[in-house]
Amino acid sequence: MGKKILENRPLPKKHHPKPFRIKKNSNAFIWICILILFCISVYVLRSVLLPFVAGIVLGYLFDPLASRFEKWGLNRTLATILVFVVVIMVAIPTFIMIFSVIDKQLSIFVDVAPVYISSFIKRTEPLLLELHDKFPSLELNALPEMIKNNLTNSLQLGGKLLKSIISNGFALINLLSLLLITPVVAFYMLRDWDTFVKKVDNLLPRKSKNSIREQCKLIDRALSGFIRGQLSVCIILGAYYSIGLHLIGIELGLLIGFLAGLISFIPYVGSISGFLISIILAMAQFGNITKVIEVIAIFVIGQFVEGNFLTPKLVGDNIGLHPVWVMFALLSGGVLLGFLGLMIAVPVAAIIGVVTRYAINNYKKSNLYLEDNS
Repeated sequence: MGKKILENRPLPKKHHPKPFRIKKNSNAFIWICILILFCISVYVLRSVLLPFVAGIVLGYLFDPLASRFEKWGLNRTLATILVFVVVIMVAIPTFIMIFSVIDKQLSIFVDVAPVYISSFIKRTEPLLLELHDKFPSLELNALPEMIKNNLTNSLQLGGKLLKSIISNGFALINLLSLLLITPVVAFYMLRDWDTFVKKVDNLLPRKSKNSIREQCKLIDRALSGFIRGQLSVCIILGAYYSIGLHLIGIELGLLIGFLAGLISFIPYVGSISGFLISIILAMAQFGNITKVIEVIAIFVIGQFVEGNFLTPKLVGDNIGLHPVWVMFALLSGGVLLGFLGLMIAVPVAAIIGVVTRYAINNYKKSNLYLEDNS
């Protein structure tokens, strides 16, 4: 009887553990954790990341050229090899010429800096005397000698430092690793760029795939507009300022013009610094207002052409990177990560800008923004 009751009794249901599921509310937390880990990894590995980041940047820069060769019937590997051949044929002679000119200009700079400073102070002495007459309480007698000593020492030290950096092969940025690793990384990134993009695209969350693709397109437009376009603007302005200042007789015109163009990717900094240094050199070297007016004309024309033709055509008006935001990003990147930070500052700024605008647009569509207190 007992056996019968046991046989008729229903078996207890087996307890099956519930599968682990990620709640929607935890998605933001997961992405934040991934972002924090990524930032920590970049900071910890900053000393070895430079050649890899440089290779990725080069792959991104020359991807359109490789894609164009593909359209002409070449496969991706041959297109990548052809891009490398073209870049090497253009880059090596250009760099040799530029660095030889800069080295000569720096040698001249170290020799003539004290003479120019003395000449500049002599020409400003009447102005200092006039200020002393109007404001007797100001002790301006020792000012010229103080300026002369400090500027001479500073400029000579800066010139020797720049010259030693160029002569020693840019030891500060680990030239050996750049030369050996960067071309290899750039080659594989350029060859496999489309494959890499497809693999990343397949990993995107299905529900958010279209939205993420749209934001990535905006980021790519901002980056291509700023990096490729601004690089072209810097090269054109550097050539223009160098040739212009050299033609009017500024002895260090090639160096000043090249540096002014090189740092033009920092909004207003390149043109303003180049303009002020050129004015001082013109006053010290010639001592007449004619050369000063010529320098002013060169920079005014350069800024007019840049603002009305070069930047709108090559960079574009809708890249979404405000000049103040770019300057802050470059300064922050340089302080935190050095030269590596300068390289990734603009891409990170573009990504943050796009994500911030996307978040603001979503906020304006949310109940938090649209709620009515009445």
